[in-house]
Amino acid sequence: QVQVAESGGGLVQAGESLRLSCTTSGRTFSGGMMAWFRQTPGKEREFVATIVNHGEFIYYGDSVKGRFTISGDSAKNTVFLQMTSLKPDDTAVYLCAASQTIYYNRQFATRDQSYEYWGQGTQVTVSS
Repeated sequence: QVQVAESGGGLVQAGESLRLSCTTSGRTFSGGMMAWFRQTPGKEREFVATIVNHGEFIYYGDSVKGRFTISGDSAKNTVFLQMTSLKPDDTAVYLCAASQTIYYNRQFATRDQSYEYWGQGTQVTVSS
């Protein structure tokens, strides 16, 4: 059984920064993928960023490119999402997902169906 746990959400003002953390436990991933998605009521789940096979590939969603950075600590099975220049449109529940399967192709690495383990999410609220 794999558990995924996010932390670091909160309330910030527009233009500020926030760092999210995600840790997996129960099984050590050798490579694999860890990603961030976000969800707001009434909208489809949106891909944010993923790190593939210890950083061999990294992909970002278009709406966060240049502002968000994903990084990982393989020894601790942890990934981070550094978010800068936050906007009110970034307000969402941020979900961490993990997969033991590796997809180098962007189309497959960025879809939520490619990830089998999910956290409960952490709320990020950006006020204007």
